[in-house]
Amino acid sequence: MTVVVCAIELHLPAPSSLKEKRQILKSVIERIQHRYNVSIAEIGDHELWQRAAIGVACVGRDRQPTLRVIDQVMNFIRQNPAVELIRHETQIV
Repeated sequence: MTVVVCAIELHLPAPSSLKEKRQILKSVIERIQHRYNVSIAEIGDHELWQRAAIGVACVGRDRQPTLRVIDQVMNFIRQNPAVELIRHETQIV
């Protein structure tokens, strides 16, 4: 069994309030969950309007397919105009 965990830091340029930030982030998180069947949650920067930290986890039998899913999630985030990727860190357990 392989577990891949990815911590992602994002910049959200549009929000002018925490309510707007949460709406944008909720939309992004729900689309990722639905499309890639991964566990995902906001893990930091809860009170900052234009920053977010999210964690993504994927469990699979083999290493390569599990890493591929995380790569697809990262590509989805990079292509999303509502958020900008600042950095990410991936760990294999």
